[in-house]
Amino acid sequence: MAIYWYNGRLLVSQTIELAIDDPGLIYGATVFTTIRVYNNSLSHRLTNWQAHYHRLRSSLQNFGWKVPDEGRLRQGVELMLTRFPVLRITIFPDGREWITGRFLPENLSEKQKHGISACVVTPELSRSLPAHKTGNYLSAWLAKSNAIQLNTEEAILVDTKGNWLETTTGNLWGWQNGCWWTPPTTAGILPGITRLQLVDWLKQKQLQVREEPWTPDLVKGFEAIATSNSVVEIVPIHTVIQPNGQLQYNPYHQNFLQMRGFFCEHDRC
Repeated sequence: MAIYWYNGRLLVSQTIELAIDDPGLIYGATVFTTIRVYNNSLSHRLTNWQAHYHRLRSSLQNFGWKVPDEGRLRQGVELMLTRFPVLRITIFPDGREWITGRFLPENLSEKQKHGISACVVTPELSRSLPAHKTGNYLSAWLAKSNAIQLNTEEAILVDTKGNWLETTTGNLWGWQNGCWWTPPTTAGILPGITRLQLVDWLKQKQLQVREEPWTPDLVKGFEAIATSNSVVEIVPIHTVIQPNGQLQYNPYHQNFLQMRGFFCEHDRC
């Protein structure tokens, strides 16, 4: 049986009860964030609870939805984090909170070390309302399904010009000409929390970060690329399958040590 927090209660069940006209059920009308809890603490620098809560609250206010009581929400989070290192915190338009948990991927360390493969999908699979994490994740789910059919592990979303935007679950990073590159938020991507942390940290270390569109020509010149999010940290991408061929990148590039330095500095090496 699964255990989860819903609307102020800790429940043990394989199902959740929703009204048949619930907009969260019918339209995917929810906002959510996925948080990795380090050292069982919401105060840990890498957990970054306040950033996750702020993103939830900002989206809710932007949509004109009810913001849940932070104390009750935190109560549910505190109960769930004793059981799971990864929590998905979902908020409905009327302020109901739903918190589920899961474990880290068993092969995460292998992916971080050796990288993964990815494919580029068609522009029609770009996410709706990309600046917000909403429950309408159909396009990303379809993109990931396409990736699996091609025996790849991730999909890269693109715009109508073929510019790379983000993966189905994270932001993109590339190394070229002595600096890091990442698509700008103005391109229509999720402003990931880990992405923001890394941009700020790299700049503090006097390392150059260029936030520019990833055009089809630009991506050909990268020596190494990776995807980042709050759960997996940084995972290199060694192969990208495109409609017109493949691109190969170095998953063992020495400058990934720079990226990993952020997580080592705030937790462990």
